[in-house]
Amino acid sequence: MIRTGIIGASFARDAYLPALAHIEGAQAVALASSRIESARAAAGPYGIDRVYDDWEAMLDETELDLVCIATPTVMHAPMVRAALARGAHVLCEKPTAMDATEARQMLDAARDAGRLHMIDHELRFNPNRARIAELIAGGELGDIRHVNITNIGASWNDPASRRKGDWWSDRAMGGGRLGANGSHQVDMLRWWLGEPSAVVGQALTKVPDRVDPETGEAWTATADDLSHFTLEMESGAVAQVFMSGVAAANMGNETQIFGSKGSITLSNSDERLYFAKGRNGFEEITAEDPDARLPGLNKGIWNVSVLGALRELTSAIAEKRELARGATFVDGLRNQMVLDAVWTSTARRAWVDLDMGPAT
Repeated sequence: MIRTGIIGASFARDAYLPALAHIEGAQAVALASSRIESARAAAGPYGIDRVYDDWEAMLDETELDLVCIATPTVMHAPMVRAALARGAHVLCEKPTAMDATEARQMLDAARDAGRLHMIDHELRFNPNRARIAELIAGGELGDIRHVNITNIGASWNDPASRRKGDWWSDRAMGGGRLGANGSHQVDMLRWWLGEPSAVVGQALTKVPDRVDPETGEAWTATADDLSHFTLEMESGAVAQVFMSGVAAANMGNETQIFGSKGSITLSNSDERLYFAKGRNGFEEITAEDPDARLPGLNKGIWNVSVLGALRELTSAIAEKRELARGATFVDGLRNQMVLDAVWTSTARRAWVDLDMGPAT
């Protein structure tokens, strides 16, 4: 039995615990959260009696094979290092870390400990996105010329939409659109197209002046609520990503891929995948996810795809093998290098060359 501990109640409730319930040979045995009430509420339905408001106490008092970390980004590196030091394999949420220096430390610690390491870029286990990877690798689209990705939402638009202390709005905690969504987009693009060679972009705070919706107290947001960047890929492709949380209406996530032989569109609003060969019209080639029909899983590609990630990781642990699929801490480091470069580009208002290098 793979004894699993979770740090962070919200994503545990929404995704980790429902997914683990469908994995034979793995069991959640402990859960920690900064608020004991949240930990108890998430753990109760799954019969988890080891509940903590001190994550270090959980690691000290519970023998664990796997630790899943879903906390504010600023805590990722210390929690990962602590879990590895106690002999556990690790699944860490994205963005990987506060910067590439921390991400490198996490990777080095995992290698030194000889433990498996995964970043929860769960969309690598989504059938539609895997289908896109297959089409690109198989040459059906020809040479990829350009990619457009947009993610437009309204959750940060109203100055009273976020409570004071919201870590997603605090850059010092690792919040912001670039980390929350941009890390996923960078990982997708690297998975599909290979490594980038340069980036230009901005991470901006469009609505810094905010009001707590419950108390009316004024406060200032420091994390980016709008980010955009353009990647030049080593393959020659150009990829543009635009993400906003301050639109008046939600428009969701749209992905468009254009090659010399064909084009692809995918919308998160309906999860339908379309392919056009040459100048022919688009035809639907949607790949359904059988996991979406399983009882107990919360709806949405993010919650459903976590099952695939955990299934691969726990299987690799049980079989004492390396990961065959998914994003490792190597990917986490390389993704973080791109995100760091966007911040550098924001400050310089200029292109930033990327050297992903073989050292990772």
